Amino acid sequence: MKVKKQPSFWASYSDLMSNLFFIMLVLFVLVLALLSSRVVQISTIAISTANQLKILEEIEKSTDNIDSVYFEYKPEFKKHVVKIKVNFETGSSDISNIGYTTQQKLAAAGKTIQTFIKQNTEEYKEYDIQYLLIIEGQASKDNWDRNYELSYERALSLKKFWDDQNIHFGDKCEVLISGSGDGRSSGTDFMREHIETDNQRFLIHIIPKPGIVEKVSS
Repeated sequence: MKVKKQPSFWASYSDLMSNLFFIMLVLFVLVLALLSSRVVQISTIAISTANQLKILEEIEKSTDNIDSVYFEYKPEFKKHVVKIKVNFETGSSDISNIGYTTQQKLAAAGKTIQTFIKQNTEEYKEYDIQYLLIIEGQASKDNWDRNYELSYERALSLKKFWDDQNIHFGDKCEVLISGSGDGRSSGTDFMREHIETDNQRFLIHIIPKPGIVEKVSS
């Protein structure tokens, strides 16, 4: 009677090792493919982020160069001074009493802001750029005890004046009214002139809203 021949151990071992090698090779190729895909994804995100930062820098720098006829940018304070001397009567916020020529200059300054915001929101339309416009009133130190309220009222009168002149800033610009008074209260004495009458003026903040430089999904 013939004895049935048993499979060789080494032949089985060789087949097992070959299968394991093939499996490891497939897994290695798969890992390389996944890593390559991830690297491309990270690189794409990095390029996109760099482009967004570049756009944000462009937008921020563009506010520095708004019409120098009516505005002077103070980089240390990140504010614009309206270069129009406004001489209100003591205790008054009535903009109709400051003179026709001064009113015309303020109207021209408002139109400059209007044009600037319109042009920039259109230029960066795909990024849904929005702005925060702060109109800040200041007051000179005198014997008036309501200078903080008065500075706000003067800023508000400027906004109402622009409204009356049909100067609006669109739905992409939020407008805030503020007053920093005569600087006597702590924290409100920044960016003031030595000649007190020069502090009867307006300051303008034009700020791109944080976190909005993100391309709108199509």
